[in-house]
Amino acid sequence: MATVTQIGAARRWSMLALGVFAQASTAVMTNGAPFLLPSLTQRGMSLATAGLLVAMPLAGLCCTLIAWGFIVDRMGERVALVAGPAIMFVTGAAAAAVTNYVALGALLFLAGAAGGSTNGASGRVIVGWFPPNQRGLAMGIRQTAQPLGVAIGAMTIPAVAAAHGFSTAVLVPAAMAGLAAIGCLIGIVDPPRPESAGGAGRPANPYRGDSTLWRIHGVSILLVIPQAAIWTFGLLWLHQDVGLSLAAAGAVVTGTQILGAAGRIGAGIWSDRVGSRLRPLRTVAIAAVISMAALAVASWTQQWWAAVPILVAASVITVADNGLAFTAVAEIAGPFWSGRGLGIQNTGQNLAAAAVAPAFGALITAAGFPSVYLLVALVALAAVPLVPTDSVRRSRTESVPLAPTGSQPPADCGQIRKTCAR
Repeated sequence: MATVTQIGAARRWSMLALGVFAQASTAVMTNGAPFLLPSLTQRGMSLATAGLLVAMPLAGLCCTLIAWGFIVDRMGERVALVAGPAIMFVTGAAAAAVTNYVALGALLFLAGAAGGSTNGASGRVIVGWFPPNQRGLAMGIRQTAQPLGVAIGAMTIPAVAAAHGFSTAVLVPAAMAGLAAIGCLIGIVDPPRPESAGGAGRPANPYRGDSTLWRIHGVSILLVIPQAAIWTFGLLWLHQDVGLSLAAAGAVVTGTQILGAAGRIGAGIWSDRVGSRLRPLRTVAIAAVISMAALAVASWTQQWWAAVPILVAASVITVADNGLAFTAVAEIAGPFWSGRGLGIQNTGQNLAAAAVAPAFGALITAAGFPSVYLLVALVALAAVPLVPTDSVRRSRTESVPLAPTGSQPPADCGQIRKTCAR
């Protein structure tokens, strides 16, 4: 197996690019499926049925994230990054060929389930090959895969469906997944892992006897609710309450997506500079509280000149925690548990985000947007005291970095008991 010193910087960044592309192909399949709604409804399908159908990829993803994490822990990152996209390609291509809607839903579910492989595996490759002082930046770049995938889906799927039909549009994410499988087969190398402690079996379960990982998962679940609320209802609020045209509102939302992607990278660089993932995470949580409370006040008083800039700021702030928490989980869980840890992380976030639309949609109907923004601010406030401190992290000795680097790890990586052979 290759060691860290045998992998040059160019190879590390190329593996990061492959991981981002693989993750983006999953995002196109799971988050891009709703862009098929116009095509499905034009075929005479009811909106409720069509909505259920396009939700199948995300449902499949949620069901398999932890299972794929187990595969990553036991069999390696390359296996997951090749097998998952390959299965996604096969099932996606099959979905394009069927005419029965039940079969179509089942195949889309399986495609999403296969896409769950890229979440933890791409993160593990980054934490395994990049030194601690570059992981935040690298993970921030990796976290842009979702907005990138959504943008690709928005630009291609509706246009392809309108010009060439529904079946051809389904081939867009399938083709991306096929290319990702080939690229990862050629370009991904599993990062080295330390031997188990003393060679006497795998390290102990990091979830037992310590609440650090559970607290980070809880923080991420709470902080994904403001993010999902803005992404889900921002366009509607700008059009309905603020009075912007749909085109102008869409331009604002698109701009916030781009700024949000940049914000994730900036948060990663920040965490590298300060040598901690947890301190920036707490600051982001506090900023989310302030921005959402300010948005509630501006919306309540109808100060639109302030509300729109606040919405833009909140859109950037509420996504900045994703890469920080993701990196912290991978570093703390260690090389034999981080696959499952990242699976738990993503499962909790996806389930919470899925509940936002129906729950907050009903609240908006009953009480309006300001009430939702205020409630979201309170949810973010609950996350602040849950963020572990660096002193808590330093008290743990079980964590092992996924790859030796010769660099001092961030304070929240814990004391190193044993590192990989250099």
